[in-house]
Amino acid sequence: MRFQTFFAYISDMNSLGFNKDPKDTRVVVAMSGGVDSSVVASLLHEQGYDVVGVTLQLYDHGLALEKKGACCAGQDIYDAQVVAQTRGFPHYVLNYENKFSDAVMEDFADSYLRGETPIPCVRCNQTVKFRDLLAVARDLNADCMATGHYIQRTVNDAGISELHRAVDSGKDQSYFLFTTTQEQLDFLRFPLGGWGKDVTRAHAQRLGLVTADKPDSQDICFVPNGDYAKVVKRIRPDAIRPGSIVHVDGRVLGQHDGVVGFTVGQRKGIGVGGGHTDGNSPLYVVRVDAEKAQVIVGPREALACDVVMLKDCNWLGAPDGDVLVKLRSVSQPIKARLDRASNTLTLAEPQFGVSPGQAAVCYDGSKVLGGGWISATSAQTVPQAA
Repeated sequence: MRFQTFFAYISDMNSLGFNKDPKDTRVVVAMSGGVDSSVVASLLHEQGYDVVGVTLQLYDHGLALEKKGACCAGQDIYDAQVVAQTRGFPHYVLNYENKFSDAVMEDFADSYLRGETPIPCVRCNQTVKFRDLLAVARDLNADCMATGHYIQRTVNDAGISELHRAVDSGKDQSYFLFTTTQEQLDFLRFPLGGWGKDVTRAHAQRLGLVTADKPDSQDICFVPNGDYAKVVKRIRPDAIRPGSIVHVDGRVLGQHDGVVGFTVGQRKGIGVGGGHTDGNSPLYVVRVDAEKAQVIVGPREALACDVVMLKDCNWLGAPDGDVLVKLRSVSQPIKARLDRASNTLTLAEPQFGVSPGQAAVCYDGSKVLGGGWISATSAQTVPQAA
């Protein structure tokens, strides 16, 4: 079987973009214990680079055992160690439980309690991985840090590093990396962005890696069985309070045990039964008012919005004007206009179920322009009910 070239060589630069021999180029590889980062570390080592593997223990082993396939704990740490030992490069495990708890898990709980729908994977990349671990890589005198993310890093004609979506749109992780700063991007490398997962697994098989057939991690690593409310209640046991489920027309339809069990756009499991609407049409969670402990529900058209307000933005040279934007990790980019002065997006067409706490990530074609956290939405144009 013929494999694609791992990197394209440019001029007299090595494959990571440094003007020196690979053996003189130190690369710290963030190894999660999965197949992607295992292949990155192993192939770089095979090419002669001075590879140092680092795995972060992010939460307690006991918690990891509750969730099959959890990353960065238990079996995954062991698998990363086996890969490094088998291939012959050094590997270290750093205990980041406290850092991860403070920066990611606490933020996750607080976000839900504010009535938002958080994305802890973005916070993890933003903090413990691309801030704290990157600092460790510099302390180890690394020339760069490589990860197994599916995203592309290029250097334009002006010598400025850019982020681009992965070639394989089904594996693209650019939505989760919008907080990457220009300084971090200059130091980072993403070797897998030009590949599909089939090529990665083929290399893992060729190299005999223990992770070759390992399934991808699913959902949020520290949330056993997808039960977000259970995790929030454990982290903030005294913050959960009951309240009312209220229709957009003001009628109280029922009661709930805590707003952490609801997210904007939710249809199932609201807990108010039928008979509240004409024709028994379905109800959706339209808004969560954490201050009043209210869950506001209504028809699908009540979810529509075409203005999205952002906070805590990170821009990589994004201009005002027309952009493409992703409002969910699994959605396709849609047309919008960006106003940098107010960090506001005006959508070309109304969207449904856009939730505060999620991210809005902007693109120019495949180029990642950056983005921000959704703080609020509104509707200038309300679509007609179907």
